[in-house]
This record gives sequence, C-alpha cells and structure tokens, in this order.
Amino acid sequence: MSSFRAAAIQMRSGVDPQRNAADLARYVAEAVAKGAVYVQTPEMTGALQRDRKALASVLKAENDDVIVRTASELAAKHGIHLHIGSTAIARDDGKIANRAFLFGPDGNILTRYDKIHMFDVDLDNGESWRESAVYAPGADTVVIDLPFARLGFAICYDVRFPQLFRAQALAGASVITAPAAFTRQTGEAHWHVLQRARAIENGAFMVSAAQGGVHEDGRETYGHSMIVAPWGEILAEADHAEPAVIVADIDPALSAAARSKVPNLKNARPFGLVVENDGQSERHSVAS
Repeated sequence: MSSFRAAAIQMRSGVDPQRNAADLARYVAEAVAKGAVYVQTPEMTGALQRDRKALASVLKAENDDVIVRTASELAAKHGIHLHIGSTAIARDDGKIANRAFLFGPDGNILTRYDKIHMFDVDLDNGESWRESAVYAPGADTVVIDLPFARLGFAICYDVRFPQLFRAQALAGASVITAPAAFTRQTGEAHWHVLQRARAIENGAFMVSAAQGGVHEDGRETYGHSMIVAPWGEILAEADHAEPAVIVADIDPALSAAARSKVPNLKNARPFGLVVENDGQSERHSVAS
C-alpha cells in the first residue's frame, strides 16, 4: 500500500439530479486538479428531497440513474477511484436503497454499500426524521482493497455505531469513511468528536464528505467535511457549510504505526455483562 491524495467534496445537493450531476462533474474536476486519486462525495449526492412523492418522481433504478452514469464517466475520464457517498436508488423489490458506490479508474463499479442504520429521531428543535419509512436498510458492511489502501464503507448515521468500524478495522481497513448529510443541530454537537473518535479508536484514517447549508427542500445540513489521521489530527476540513473541495495526503503506514502504539484492536477481550436486580444476577455474553 502506498501514499495517495484523497479528496472530500462538500456539496449542497438540491432536488434535481441533473443539476446535482453537473455540480458533481465540476467538483470532481477540481479535486483532480488538486492531485486527488481517490475522490469522495457526500450522502445523497443525487438529490436531497424530503417530499416522498417528489423523490419517487425522480427515482431511478441503478442502470438508469444519472449520478451512477455520470460518476462512471468521470472516474474513467480522470482515471480515479470515485466514491459516491450515496444516492437514492430504486430497488427491484420496489423499495429504496440509500446506496454508496465505488467506481474504478476504468469507470466500472467496484462495490456497493447500502446504509445499515436508519436515522429515526425526534430532535428537540422540532425536526423529526424517519428514514426507515422511506429506505430499506442494508445488511452488510463492506471493505475493499484498492491499490493504495483497504477501504471501509459507512454512511452518515452509521458513524454512531462504533462496532461497524471496529469490524472493518479488524478486517484490515486502514481508511474508513462516513459521507454524510448531518443536520446542523446534531453536527454542531457531535460531528467533530465522532469523526475523531472513530479514527482514533480504530487507528485508521477517516474521510467524510458532507452536505452543507440550506437546501431546496428546506433542510439545513452542517457541512464541515473532514479528513482525520489515525492519531486524531484533522488533516483537512471545510470549516463551514459552503460547497468546497478539501484534500489531504494519506499514508496507510501511519495506520499501522498508530495501531502498534495503542494496540487496542489486539488487546480486546470477550467479556460478560452482569445485571444485578433485587439480589438476583443475570449474566449475558457480550462481543468484545
């Protein structure tokens, strides 16, 4: 594995996939001009649309999706690995996937990942989200070997489930990812600490492209796309909510070095959980 330059594209996707595809092409060209060979986009690159009927009206199967087609063309044109953080895809069973794609330098799809954890929350500012009412959750996390690193996939809310990233790290991933469309409220409270925590506890680089700003559908996202080193340093950040392209050089050897300094992946042990209640004890097994 060798050093490489990664880019995270911060977008403000609207409701029209065609316009978002045009923005994608412009931002990818900027990332390539900055030397990036791996380029990542945010969650819901293709469209941010809260209205279910309106989303359904632009929804396409994978083979007909404009973002999938555009990304394939851009990866081949620039000879890069292009990671679409996610876009909404119509599944064969009539449901919708929040799906990430990785395209190789020949334009072919190398792998896919469907978001596992659904953002079903009621925030204290009045926002309410029920992703499970729209999207079908995925069942498997994914890691893939690239010429320069083993890469792990996640999307947005997945970042709050450390066991997913631990599984990727134990499988040898030196770069983990969580492209997102974090709300402004949750982003202000938790975005930075979650990004750094996932990097530190797994001794891995964390690359997370984000949506930012006030979108056409009325939602507001936090932005602050980040690239974090295994020791927790922020290597690059779009420290605002405006569209931007950030880049950083990644040396996978630094992941191995961090894991040798703090070998928590090796030192983890199985343990039980004992629940004491009115003089009675119940013991449960817990995965390490």
